[in-house]
Amino acid sequence: MTQITIVIPAAGASRRMGERDKLLEPVDGKPLLHGVAERALAVCGDVIVTLPSLTHPRASVLEGLSVRQIPVPDADDGMSASLRRAGALVPDTAEGVMILPADMPDLTEDDLRHVIQAFSDASSEFLVQATGAGGTPGHPVIFPSDLLPEFQNLTGDAGARAILQANRHRLIRVALPGENALTDLDTPDAWTVWRANNPDR
Repeated sequence: MTQITIVIPAAGASRRMGERDKLLEPVDGKPLLHGVAERALAVCGDVIVTLPSLTHPRASVLEGLSVRQIPVPDADDGMSASLRRAGALVPDTAEGVMILPADMPDLTEDDLRHVIQAFSDASSEFLVQATGAGGTPGHPVIFPSDLLPEFQNLTGDAGARAILQANRHRLIRVALPGENALTDLDTPDAWTVWRANNPDR
């Protein structure tokens, strides 16, 4: 079975939400971050969650889940800070690392398994990026382990986009249902629209 590590970057300030924390918003009866971590654990035995600190309210919603909580004191540097710290902690046995955004409520366990299977089918040598049903690039993305050293050179808030672009000749895209790979909720308006379209969640 292909060995991967899932990294959930959850150290950002959620500034666009005003007084609310998007990762603590309730989805399916639990905080969003808790649900995303549960789905990650259902498909992977090694899950890293980056946090602003280990005393942050986000840490409390992960209680009882066997994830590795990693503080990111330089989180103001952007998502790159999370990826640098998490990337350094991926075990040598991992064949790849999946970057799973914490603010995407529609990604399912089956979606994650589908992306992991594509990575395995490609002999763990290619990057695999999920897309919407229409082919629009989205998340999550799996990076082969030989690219992990490049995480240490990341800066700013663009995540690992530079690594993705530099290795697009090794990129495989996998379509997921609907807009599962595209729906991220980082503003109050986005949450309002999503809740109107998903009244049972």
